[in-house]
Amino acid sequence: MYDTILVPTDGSPGAEPAIDNALDLARQYGASVHALSVIDVAELVELDYLGDRTDFEQTIEPLEDAAKDAVRAVEAQAREEDTDFEVVTVVRQGTPFETILEYADHVDADLIVMGTHGRRGLSRYLLGSTTERIVRASPVPVLTVRFFADTE
Repeated sequence: MYDTILVPTDGSPGAEPAIDNALDLARQYGASVHALSVIDVAELVELDYLGDRTDFEQTIEPLEDAAKDAVRAVEAQAREEDTDFEVVTVVRQGTPFETILEYADHVDADLIVMGTHGRRGLSRYLLGSTTERIVRASPVPVLTVRFFADTE
């Protein structure tokens, strides 16, 4: 049923339940897992973080490092659970929802597994929802996994 599972991650705690579910499904179906992290360069431009090329490189480098750490964490978790997992790690720059959909099409993904942060009201409206955009536009099934933060 599933041969290729895409799990976008930003390395946040909200992505962890989605990663768990993606790896579980991959194990059940013998599917490969593609861990994708997207650096939102357009957002940096809008927020005026970038100046000349040196400024860009200084700004983007820690974001690239964090994105690489995020996808490597998926790979490490997969290897802990089962050494036979085929895991592909990818970091891209672009608009997250567009890049995720393009990548899913490129690898012919059968399923996208994404976390939600559970934002509501004004914060969701202002920030937008990458997951919601993926759900609305994806030609393949999307499994959304809600993150529940500890409320201690």
